[in-house]
Amino acid sequence: MRIDLHTHSRASDGTQSPTELVHAAVAAGLDVLALTDHDSAEGWAEAARAADASGLRLVRGMEISTRHQGQGVHLLAYLPDATYPPLAAELERVLEGRRSRVPGMLAALRAAGVDLTEDDVDRVSGHSAASGRPHVADAMVAAGVVADRTEAFDRWLSPGRPGYVDRYAAPLRETIRLVTEAGGVSVVAHAWGRRSDERPDAEAFAELAALGLAGIEVDHQDHTPSARERLRAIARDLDLVVTGSSDHHGLGKVDHDLGCHTTAPEELERLLDLAAAASAASGRETPDVV
Repeated sequence: MRIDLHTHSRASDGTQSPTELVHAAVAAGLDVLALTDHDSAEGWAEAARAADASGLRLVRGMEISTRHQGQGVHLLAYLPDATYPPLAAELERVLEGRRSRVPGMLAALRAAGVDLTEDDVDRVSGHSAASGRPHVADAMVAAGVVADRTEAFDRWLSPGRPGYVDRYAAPLRETIRLVTEAGGVSVVAHAWGRRSDERPDAEAFAELAALGLAGIEVDHQDHTPSARERLRAIARDLDLVVTGSSDHHGLGKVDHDLGCHTTAPEELERLLDLAAAASAASGRETPDVV
């Protein structure tokens, strides 16, 4: 069984519709797919219809932008009740931070000599619920300023670059609690990707596990083999679920092909069992796994 638990559609910053993503997953030989768009459940219904028609098993999720000890941490939330009012309110705060960030980035880019408008961003984002830096990067590609998203981030949109603007991210500890209260389970995404300081460290993961964290995304393209070994050891010591996934964005991210990393079936079952327990404890209804 091939299981990919971290992917994105056009409902956030992927380049495929939820239906196209499901069809691509089937073509890639996947048996189970999680749709985890940024800070949004907008793509769930369409993906579920496509998965039901194609025989693919779908796990509904989202990737929530959080901050911990002054550092950004992405939290994968699986099977929460997205209508749970405190979680829905926090997601809206994060999405509003994304939306309000775009004008600031465009102003910063104009000051640096790159003239783009919000209409340019809307044309490439399709009015995504989670518009943000990737869509500004796509607008730069469309305008011929850069060759691809990677160049846009490296030259213009990463911290310290001319077009970077900070935004709101939810507190990590509080978000783990909200996901649990919404009947879901949480996994830290690409925990040590794109940075070398290896934070959160083992002590921080122990604290987060005590707060309800269910797992660590260990097998990811942004982790070196040695980082995966150390993260796997931390997960084993804390009895956390170990996941692996592609973090697929369609054409929006190179070298993240569907199924390039996968999750073991027994780890998925542990995750689903934890979600069922959280749902029962919270009284919230866990979304069906198609």
